[in-house]
Amino acid sequence: MRNHIDFSEFGPRRPVRGGVQARSQRGAAFARTWWGRSFLEAVEKVADQGRLTRGRSYARTGQVVSYRLEPGAVSAEVQGSQPRPFISVLTLRQLRDDRLDELVDLVRGTPGMLGEIAAGALPHTLGPLLLPTTASELDFSCTCPDHGWPCKHVAAVCYVIAERLDERPKDLLTLRGVELDALIGSVQQDSAATDSGDLYGEELNLPALPKPDFRPAPEDLDAILLRQALRMTAEDEPTTASGLRHLRALYRALDD
Repeated sequence: MRNHIDFSEFGPRRPVRGGVQARSQRGAAFARTWWGRSFLEAVEKVADQGRLTRGRSYARTGQVVSYRLEPGAVSAEVQGSQPRPFISVLTLRQLRDDRLDELVDLVRGTPGMLGEIAAGALPHTLGPLLLPTTASELDFSCTCPDHGWPCKHVAAVCYVIAERLDERPKDLLTLRGVELDALIGSVQQDSAATDSGDLYGEELNLPALPKPDFRPAPEDLDAILLRQALRMTAEDEPTTASGLRHLRALYRALDD
């Protein structure tokens, strides 16, 4: 049996400078697109509602210092009441075997779908395959002392990721462990194997070329490792945050 923890002894959360700023600032609604809302609905069906409410507040005040999205997981630094941020991790079960085959079959069998995905869109018909439907497909962990599932720190990460899916829905493929290039290759390979009437692809409708996404270099780095590196030369957390802001501003100026 877990020991009772009196969270009042830890004090209020510490303010963050330079954290991830949520667009939503009030109300229960958070994400604004179908994919962002659907992701949150999937989380809210299985998660602790009280922690989710506090997680929304944490997301809106920028307590998520930084995060990294990778196949099957999101790792983040979330500032609570302690001097150092907690490490919070949201995990999604990666698609394997039959589920992955079903995804490839659906994309291959739907005209134009592969082109949409390659261009950055994600058709809603993929929702039943990509969105988590049970608690077994999700997991939450955090270095904080709260044993909630999820704690408010991981809940904040969920809301931040929902807003990211508003802008980049195909990142849900990454969260499910599906590489875009591998998906395109599987669909095209299977299509070629079943279509012997056009050996040279003269009648093949190729998807539109994706537009390159130009971003400042720090956004492509591991945000957690970058902050840790800056802390090695900084006196305190505000100095670290200030250095990160100046670094981002420098790269934005170079991009202009």
